[in-house]
Amino acid sequence: MTSPLRRPLIAGNWKMNLTLAQSAELARAVAAGAAAASGEVAVCVPFTAIPVVAEVLRGSPVRLGGQDCYWEAQGAYTGEISAGMLKDAGCRMAILGHSERRKLFGETDEHVNRKLAAVLKAGLTPIVCVGETLDERETQKTWRVLETQAAGALKGFAPADLAPVVLAYEPVWAIGTGKTATPAQAQEAHLFLRAQLKKLYGEALAAGTRILYGGSVTADNVDVLMAQPDVDGALVGGASLKKDAFLRIMGFQAA
Repeated sequence: MTSPLRRPLIAGNWKMNLTLAQSAELARAVAAGAAAASGEVAVCVPFTAIPVVAEVLRGSPVRLGGQDCYWEAQGAYTGEISAGMLKDAGCRMAILGHSERRKLFGETDEHVNRKLAAVLKAGLTPIVCVGETLDERETQKTWRVLETQAAGALKGFAPADLAPVVLAYEPVWAIGTGKTATPAQAQEAHLFLRAQLKKLYGEALAAGTRILYGGSVTADNVDVLMAQPDVDGALVGGASLKKDAFLRIMGFQAA
């Protein structure tokens, strides 16, 4: 079970799914179930759904997040959304560096680093994603990838700056594939990331930083994943779109 220093966080990533009506319906169910949750709950929704979901969640403990943002505050950046715009629309969190952004849209560690600066400046909680591909795992590059991505994303900040940051370990080979890292694999990766935080920024930050697991989290496997001492929550993709499954994940029962 996670340390009492770190409140568990279950964050749903809706990706590019749901109409406005469907978004409002699912948000109402999540808000209604929040009282029975085993920790903090957030939903990260498409940009178009943010105002609708913000209104539904008003007065509930469920935190609202965006799935990405741009690092500039404003300007001629067609199609982009700033951290300030997310906050103005009702968001309190933002996912940064998701593997789909890296793979499909060419995001680099430098991009994630610049976005992190913007999100922290806006006063949002960043969920910074790191993780290896199947090829990288099979060629024994997992630790190098995690070390490089974590250091690159967090580069240039003081420990105090990074206090709000949430990390998410998402093995790319387990996202949307139905494959899940074993509890031992998840714990090993989370422990490695915590050791990297300690090396770069000291014991206090390492001990207090929440590290989520993301990669085909389901109602069936969440309990055993959350029983690992360095797994502090979950970044949930497909299962977050299914009301009953997500409510069960929210109410995980770690052994």
